[in-house]
Amino acid sequence: MPVFELSEKLGFPPPHLAEREGLLAVGGDLSLPRLILAYKKGIFPWYSEYDPIIWWSPDPRLVLYPRDLKVSKSLKKILRQGRFQVTLDLAFDAVIQECAAVRTEAGQGTWLVAEMIEAYRLLHQAGYAHSVEAWFEGRLAGGLYGVSLGRCFFGESMFTRVSNASKVAFATLVRQLEAWRFDLIDCQVKTDHLIRLGALEIPRREFLRQLEKSLESRTRRGIWRFDGQEKAFALESARQPLN
Repeated sequence: MPVFELSEKLGFPPPHLAEREGLLAVGGDLSLPRLILAYKKGIFPWYSEYDPIIWWSPDPRLVLYPRDLKVSKSLKKILRQGRFQVTLDLAFDAVIQECAAVRTEAGQGTWLVAEMIEAYRLLHQAGYAHSVEAWFEGRLAGGLYGVSLGRCFFGESMFTRVSNASKVAFATLVRQLEAWRFDLIDCQVKTDHLIRLGALEIPRREFLRQLEKSLESRTRRGIWRFDGQEKAFALESARQPLN
């Protein structure tokens, strides 16, 4: 399959024309309209410093249905203990900077280059991108961020400074999305960590079909706040036997 070169004109080639590993196109920009269009089409940017902007649509696609979240015995115990305070959209800039920093510190490199960080900041300011923060003893201990359109949440990246912080943030978010009747969470590509939490791979065509259906619903745009579901989830976990 060819790799398409994007022009200044807003648009993308059909995702099914992507190469086997998901590479679809290069070029274009990270403007708000282009990013929103990309996510609506099941496409996302992912590239390294000094590379051109590269757009992907992998097949298969890793997704998590909120109702299928798997909470391990150890995570249930941590939630029951309430050692972390979890918030929404309280420190978006800090979360995305930390997501980049932990990978850089580990010598892994990061796709969160300066222009990417700025693009998602603008998405956040426009009410489409959101962060989840886990706090430990008053300090940011872990978290994640992503994009929301319709009833789909597109997870982008997460980080942990204190063991289990990002797991608590993620589990709390998933329960809130379930309460808000979200259809699915796009996890993009397979990781063992997400598989253990209940994610599974589905064909891209099926993902795009489900995404199209989810986009028929109104986007929950603006600053997000928990409606008390995180406390209910902690209490629910405390009631469940650790078998």
